[in-house]
Amino acid sequence: MTAASGDPATGDRLPDLRLAGLAVAAWWAALACLHLTARTAVLLAAAAAVLAALLAGHLCGVLGTPAAPVRRYGWIAVAVLLGVVCGSTATGARLHVRDAAPVRALVDDRARVTAELVLRDDPRPVRGAPGRPATLLVTAQSTVLTDPQGHRLRVPVRVLVLATDPAWRGLLPGQRLTAQGRLAAPRGGDLTAAVLTVPGPPVRHGPPPWLQRAAGTLRAGLQRACTPLPPDQGGLLPGLVVGDTSRLPATVEEDFRATGMTHLNAVSGSNVAIVVGAVLLLARWGRAGPRLAAILCGLALIGFVVLVRPSPSVVRAATMGAIGLAALAAGRPRATLPALAAAVAVLVLVDPELAGDAGFALSVLATGGLLLLAPGWRDGLRRRGVPAGFAEALAVPAAAQLACGPVVAGISGTVSLVAVPANLLVVPAIAPATVLGVAAAVVSPVWPAGAEFSAWLASWPAWWLVTVARVGARLPAGTLPWPGGLPGALLLAGLTLGLLLAVRRPLIRRLVAVGAVAVVLGTLPVRLVASGWPPDGWVVAACAVGQGDAIVLPVTPGRAVVVDAGPEPSAVDACLRRLGVREVSLLVVSHFHADHVGGVAGVSRGRRVAMVLAPALAEPAAGRDLVTAAVGAARQVVPAAGWSYRSGGVEVVALGPPYPMRGTRSDPNNNSLVLRATVAGVRIVLPGDAETEEQRALLDRTPPQELRAEVLKVAHHGSAYQDPAFLDAVRPMVALVPVGVDNDYGHPSPVILDRLARSGARVLRTDTDGDVAVVVRSGRLAVVGRGLSPGRR
Repeated sequence: MTAASGDPATGDRLPDLRLAGLAVAAWWAALACLHLTARTAVLLAAAAAVLAALLAGHLCGVLGTPAAPVRRYGWIAVAVLLGVVCGSTATGARLHVRDAAPVRALVDDRARVTAELVLRDDPRPVRGAPGRPATLLVTAQSTVLTDPQGHRLRVPVRVLVLATDPAWRGLLPGQRLTAQGRLAAPRGGDLTAAVLTVPGPPVRHGPPPWLQRAAGTLRAGLQRACTPLPPDQGGLLPGLVVGDTSRLPATVEEDFRATGMTHLNAVSGSNVAIVVGAVLLLARWGRAGPRLAAILCGLALIGFVVLVRPSPSVVRAATMGAIGLAALAAGRPRATLPALAAAVAVLVLVDPELAGDAGFALSVLATGGLLLLAPGWRDGLRRRGVPAGFAEALAVPAAAQLACGPVVAGISGTVSLVAVPANLLVVPAIAPATVLGVAAAVVSPVWPAGAEFSAWLASWPAWWLVTVARVGARLPAGTLPWPGGLPGALLLAGLTLGLLLAVRRPLIRRLVAVGAVAVVLGTLPVRLVASGWPPDGWVVAACAVGQGDAIVLPVTPGRAVVVDAGPEPSAVDACLRRLGVREVSLLVVSHFHADHVGGVAGVSRGRRVAMVLAPALAEPAAGRDLVTAAVGAARQVVPAAGWSYRSGGVEVVALGPPYPMRGTRSDPNNNSLVLRATVAGVRIVLPGDAETEEQRALLDRTPPQELRAEVLKVAHHGSAYQDPAFLDAVRPMVALVPVGVDNDYGHPSPVILDRLARSGARVLRTDTDGDVAVVVRSGRLAVVGRGLSPGRR
């Protein structure tokens, strides 16, 4: 008897769900306990154990004869409760170590310690301010912590190292070293016990393991072989082959994300399946039997792990990929569902932190799609006359994409309509690009010229991948907004499951097909002709670029004035692409802080910048140098108060700074260019990051009527450093607040937002409303946003 049914015949058709229930329960229990204490986790495990014992006794007849439905599904419930016991117990044990009193005391005191560490993964750079050294994130296992008094604490806890010294670059997993730094509390929700900020270099203790050194040599050789290639292809190949995206251009990364192709340049279960699946496809074309095909795939998988580097994430991805490939090779997907469940349970119990890892969820879901969906779809296509190889090439990416869709939607807040077509189009290019890329890595230590030739050959299929991603990302109907986070993921998961169950009935399947075709034929032309963004009659748009400013004023179709560039290039470039901006008539730099100029390269990417407006105070110098390097030969102007500019339908007047300001709370902020723009008769005040001092100087030197405007870009992301009299002088009908989600500065100030709202202004925030635009409709102002319901003032 299976747990799915008491009917033996049915049991032969349906997979055994008991182990699947245990695995899912262990996964979710571990995820929940990561946000709890060790004591609570133990109590949860004890409660589940008691319930499991009572239910098992009932099923065995000790506590009475159970009813038929209880007998049918009771053992699944027991397995679920046992999964809760296992997941809670394993996580509770790790939490007990993480929250050990001696370590917690050092963290609470922000003690300066000497730590003996073992690296768990490659150092990863994170973006910093222009001109400053990048911060490196290094995940490590601490073996010994020595406090300032010389007391040695031997507790094996996970530590996140924040390092800036270049000596940390190039370190390999498994490397043993010593570092000195200051402890701080982690953010929680994982097994990290402390954050260690290290200003200096590490002291290495011997070389890394030989396997890591071999992988590092091959990866470095692949990077060298890709150096002569164009940046897009040269940055993509290492990501496609070994998951190394350190040189991947931000625009390509954005395009891959928009078209649902990110899994190709990340080490995930679906990526392993696609890479090694090429070997399986070749084996089947060569008429190899299931056993030989499995052996060939296993050898390819081992080689892939060695090349990519056997870090925990890679081992996890390889495990998921191996199960999926075994299912496809054996042709018995239902028989391998217990194997997938066992792998999930073992991985979660060994490392409970995986329960909260989005990559782990994508790997499991992609593998589940390969097991449960791809074989049936492949066989259905073959019955309809589709060749075997092509049917498998269609079924595998479609199944993986459908299974991963809920998680991707929850993370991105969008649903990609081009993901499946894009993944189908790139299938023919993945195998040659990967095989040639692997060949380049393997021969690079002994034959550099051959490695470069192999990489050059691989660049042609890589070009196709980049082209498909670029075209797909620019389609007006490519993505749709969707609720983000866990609610959005669960909503799409429910809809997907309901659709999969419904289409099993022929009548419903025909209705769904007809409805889908009708929707596409009815809505796609409308979206292509008038995609809804940018909206008709827009006069100003605020881009959602994170914690920074990027304001766009339309000059003519395809041309615009851009005020500030946000903190990083890809976000502002994507916003300008959405607005259809191909040329920048005037780029205004309000001041040179990183959150306003860090993305300037994205403004000039593929666009001509005719003129640049910049403040007289060229501080910080790194920001000024970044702008100079990005705009090239564009004419640069430093305006005085009263300077004006006109192009197309845009008029810009410089209001400030009225005079150089020194000794303020922030001189760069208080020397921001303050502009008043007029577009289609709508006046817009753009004060940069001007704070109280500059705002008061403007009030003293500027006639009140010059400050009056219908739209105000609120200064300094809505911070509390605002002069109420300045806000009253502008008296906006619409207030735009460019601000980043969950920023560490407390922006925007609730007091300022409340004052603006009480004065009658409609307040829009990019952290909650996304890209927002002010439009003129029938002589009245309206606000429109991507994901924001239209509203009027």
